[in-house]
Amino acid sequence: MSWERIVIILRKELIQALRDPRMRFLLFLPPMIQLVVFGFAVNLDVDHARIAWMDLDRTPASRELRERFEGSGRFDVVALARNEQDVQNVLDRGQAQAVVRILPEFERNLRRGGDAQVQVLIDGTNSNTASLVSSYAASVVAEFGNSMSAQQQNTRLLMRGAAAPANPGLPTVTAQTRVWFNPDLYSRNYFVPGVIANIIMIVTIMLTAMAIVREKEIGTLEQLMVTPVKPLELMLGKTLPFALVGLVQVALVTTAALVIFHIPLRGSVPLLFCCASLFLMTSLGAGLFLSTVSNTQQQAMMGNFFFTTPAFMLSGFAFPIRNMPVVVQWLTYLNPLRYFIEILRGIFLKGTGAATLWPQMVALAVYGVTVLGLSTVRFHKSLD
Repeated sequence: MSWERIVIILRKELIQALRDPRMRFLLFLPPMIQLVVFGFAVNLDVDHARIAWMDLDRTPASRELRERFEGSGRFDVVALARNEQDVQNVLDRGQAQAVVRILPEFERNLRRGGDAQVQVLIDGTNSNTASLVSSYAASVVAEFGNSMSAQQQNTRLLMRGAAAPANPGLPTVTAQTRVWFNPDLYSRNYFVPGVIANIIMIVTIMLTAMAIVREKEIGTLEQLMVTPVKPLELMLGKTLPFALVGLVQVALVTTAALVIFHIPLRGSVPLLFCCASLFLMTSLGAGLFLSTVSNTQQQAMMGNFFFTTPAFMLSGFAFPIRNMPVVVQWLTYLNPLRYFIEILRGIFLKGTGAATLWPQMVALAVYGVTVLGLSTVRFHKSLD
């Protein structure tokens, strides 16, 4: 094997890729566009839920509860419902995502210490949004109930002329919650690292496969076969340029994630590039394999779609793996993208190091060597 010939092929591939306007477009612009689009579009946060308000009590307590909903910063009252037909119309037309209904004698039951009920009717078409709206509404109602209980307790103490609680010996338990790694619970912080992994996989597989298939279509691959260049040298010369392109894209999309979306990067940058190199072995091997089974660039594009879609669905990017059927969970262990997304989220959000991420790194190395090795054998046979 001659490294001089490999360097010559590598330089030729880089010159050809950068000289072609379409290839320059594919190298740099689509990854940035995909990151921006996915980064803004893939967002499960519900900051301003639209609700309708139905007050059947019309008392100071019910008005105070409405003020708490509006003052929470999570709800916007967009409609007032007077009867059941209004409630039906608001939910059917999608005008509001929920309807808060205050039942009659709400304040009276509250003052007596009885069961003061608040009904929250939620549009469950989008289950994720419905869960968040339900949780937010329950939190506001619970805070209101605690506040009213404290006011009643203070009132009783003042009426008794006491300075201490009636039962000072009774213990109290208070839960204090603290969220680690993503204190503001922004879904973008969780999804953007996965977007980075998917972009790198799609672009590197597509570029590797199409570059070699293009040589087949224009007939220059046969010309390379009659030269002293060996199959292994040709394979390295064809894949190494796109490995460099992949690392450049890692730097670009990571910088864009930090600057545009302000995603925290708490881990090691060298470790990030090291793990990206391990993952690139798999994506480049997959692209090399697609090039051996495709005769046209259209076939390569279809093969890329066939490979990347299942990898995306089984990666844990959007759907939690633990919620999948057991058989499907076992299949996810065959997906290198799963390990890379776990690594990216660990480095970005948790700041974890190699001491914690080594199982995922070993899995990427094993899959990378296996896929690249099998694709190399297949590439040799296609040239023979």
